[in-house]
Amino acid sequence: MTEIVLATRSAHKAAEIRDILAHLPIRLRTLSDIGFEPSSEEEEVETADTFIGNARAKARWFFQRIARPVLADDSGLEVFALGGQPGVRTRRFAIDAGYDGPGGLDLDNANNNLLLERLRDVPDPLRGARYVCAAAFCGEREFAAVGACEGIITHEPRGTGGFGYDPIFWIPELQCTFAQAPQAEKNRRSHRAHAFRALAAAL
Repeated sequence: MTEIVLATRSAHKAAEIRDILAHLPIRLRTLSDIGFEPSSEEEEVETADTFIGNARAKARWFFQRIARPVLADDSGLEVFALGGQPGVRTRRFAIDAGYDGPGGLDLDNANNNLLLERLRDVPDPLRGARYVCAAAFCGEREFAAVGACEGIITHEPRGTGGFGYDPIFWIPELQCTFAQAPQAEKNRRSHRAHAFRALAAAL
């Protein structure tokens, strides 16, 4: 079984990707699993203006330092009424607006609250959005793939599952948000599922 380092410290993201790639003969280990400590240099890697540019840069950066095959992704939310924002700044959306609190769930809540405030007067027909994920592999060769999933931004959070913007991302086909959807259903339809399944075909 081939061991691949997954360039994340997010347990939620790692669990999703492991489930999506469960059919492959690989063992995924996160940065936390291998004891790779965070650094300020690492935070400066994602400087591209596209998801795929950031995913490729991250995979190459960690591969050069770990010397093991690496899978990386960059994903985010594009809201049509906001001209595609927050886009590649998805995780830093509230930080860019002045938030200086803790990360994790607190940052997720700050991002969600800021987005809902920006869309406060936007009617339902114009609240369309798209989750985008770019996945990249760096080893002896390089591969990359992009996946997307469209939905609607709700007026308030719904559900307690998932992470990030999942509580306010409504999937019309499921009639619920990603935070309300069963994990197996989310892993079948999500942007991350589409991207990593396409990458799996290349692998």
